[in-house]
Amino acid sequence: MIDFLVIGGGIAGLSTGARLSEHGTVTVLEAEDALGYHSSGRSAALFEQSYGPASVVALSRASAAFYEDNPYLTPRGLMLIGAKDQQDQFCEDLSDLGLVQISPEEAKQQIPILNLDTVGFAALGNNARDIDTDRVLQDFSRTIRTNGGQVLTRQKVQGLRKSGHWVVEASDTFEARYIVNAAGAWVDEIARMAGIAPIGITPCRRSMARIPAPGGHDLRNWPMMLGVGESWYAKPDAGKLLVSPAEADPTTPHDAYADDMVLAEGLARYEEMVTEAVTRVESNWAGLRNFAPDGTLVLGPDPKNESFVWAAAQGGYGFQTAPAASQLIADLVTGASAQIDPAVVAALTPERLGR
Repeated sequence: MIDFLVIGGGIAGLSTGARLSEHGTVTVLEAEDALGYHSSGRSAALFEQSYGPASVVALSRASAAFYEDNPYLTPRGLMLIGAKDQQDQFCEDLSDLGLVQISPEEAKQQIPILNLDTVGFAALGNNARDIDTDRVLQDFSRTIRTNGGQVLTRQKVQGLRKSGHWVVEASDTFEARYIVNAAGAWVDEIARMAGIAPIGITPCRRSMARIPAPGGHDLRNWPMMLGVGESWYAKPDAGKLLVSPAEADPTTPHDAYADDMVLAEGLARYEEMVTEAVTRVESNWAGLRNFAPDGTLVLGPDPKNESFVWAAAQGGYGFQTAPAASQLIADLVTGASAQIDPAVVAALTPERLGR
């Protein structure tokens, strides 16, 4: 009998499994051939503590010590960029993100391709850092195995029922005391299999393009660029530039792919702010950001069945919140005192959805 069976081998499932492996036996089931195949493997991989709604910011700040005490972060920085007619939105974003306003000329010193004919406002923060997401996933997975658990791929859940304990039908059959639902865009499907009311998850597509280094520049020290209103972003990555329209278009659970028209529109918004045209896209892809109705994470036991645990609705904040989110889930499951403010806990647990 397994103590905790985790469905989903992305950052939510692996981090939660690692925390729970200190309290019992853990098995993680991933439907795909590899861990982190869907949203976790298509993340922008940035740790910025001020990014997101209040409950997300609280989790990110509570996660900072974990990341800073381990070799997962490297400096990146974040630059907010606004056109000359975007002052109001720029000021709002400036306040929310806690950045420092700089002149367009100062911004161009850091990112020489900025177009001073169109860029009217800029702000900079040095706290944003890149996350080594593969290392994070592998280390959480290693913790599970070190503590006697297992992490299995090619195990798509086909059936789930409770008969005193949980019986899960995948490529193999498993029995468990607790189910942790960390299935990303598929969490409501897993809930329905288990006879649990769904939370109303909405998967939203986000597209990405990889382009050559603009103008042949060395991008290593460039900050990530963010268009006001999160209308686009561009991030250096292994000598190339990742550009996204930053869309959140509702869709269905599936292996997502980029929408060519949406991607073209995002690239056009990026091009308006720079002097180097995009002449070639080397590759493109998309991931799913998954949202609860109120836009924040759903963490902890379901109030109607406490042996069914949610690790859901990361909304694109999965990596930056994972250390604290997983610890909160473990605290709630084991009855330990949560290390986060009670008001934040109330904003994250399933009860707030009226369940």
